Amino acid sequence: MHHHLKGMPAPDRAMIFDVDGTLVDSNGAHAAAWAEALHDFGIERDVDVVRPLIGMGGDRLLPRLAGVTDDSELGRRIVARRAQRFRDTYLDHLSPFPCVRELFERLTEDGVRLAIASSVPQDELEALLEVANVRDFVDRRTSTSAGDVDASKPDLDVVHAALARLGLPPAAAIVVGDTPYDIEAARRADLGAIAFRSGGWADRELADAIAIYDGPREMLADYDSRPWDWPGAPTRFGAGQRRGGGRLFVAVEETDGFQSGRQVVLVRPPAPERDSHRGGVHVHARRHVE
Repeated sequence: MHHHLKGMPAPDRAMIFDVDGTLVDSNGAHAAAWAEALHDFGIERDVDVVRPLIGMGGDRLLPRLAGVTDDSELGRRIVARRAQRFRDTYLDHLSPFPCVRELFERLTEDGVRLAIASSVPQDELEALLEVANVRDFVDRRTSTSAGDVDASKPDLDVVHAALARLGLPPAAAIVVGDTPYDIEAARRADLGAIAFRSGGWADRELADAIAIYDGPREMLADYDSRPWDWPGAPTRFGAGQRRGGGRLFVAVEETDGFQSGRQVVLVRPPAPERDSHRGGVHVHARRHVE
């Protein structure tokens, strides 16, 4: 477990969470609502085409799917219809992933400040936080939604806005999300990111995260013995050196809960320098035994 010296205050640390696909199992519902809304306006898009774009806001998703902007007359009508479809058809049937509340409780006990950075509208965000059963852990003043920023993920606006509301530098915060868009937004804002597989993305698409877990339950189980830490704090493992002076930490633990039979946690500072070896990273693996 991470401890602080007696008599010394714990440094300010924060986690900035995405919600859809991270805390609530809702990515499929969002994809279906978008496909149905587009269908209502004569635009046919398969759910499987929409699903990889979930995690972006409508400002990015609509131009890709329909060739219209979200602030055009047609775009506004589609956005409104999608919100109606999601609210009326899907919202009441959503569930949180296991141990979301328990993870928030543990982080709060450890003095970690919690914030939300989401690409959905504020009213939808409030409803999703109720589904996740963590509304009481999240201060509205430290949460950002689509209405608070000009551009959604993977732009850094929503993460920067959350950081500004927390009053913290990038080194004091970590983003937690389920898509490459969360990780890219964190990277652009100079934050580390933890990725969950719960959104349906493969590890190779999440490889720039400092750690990858199946979801909140696995992160909670690993928290007290975690091999990662906030970027401003030292890690407990040695490092494999690579050209350019960057460091990549790799810990491999045997577990029963993962489909692969093991958990691979990649820990490195955000936005490291890249080179040409194995796609830009030299990997030095070591097994960690508790």
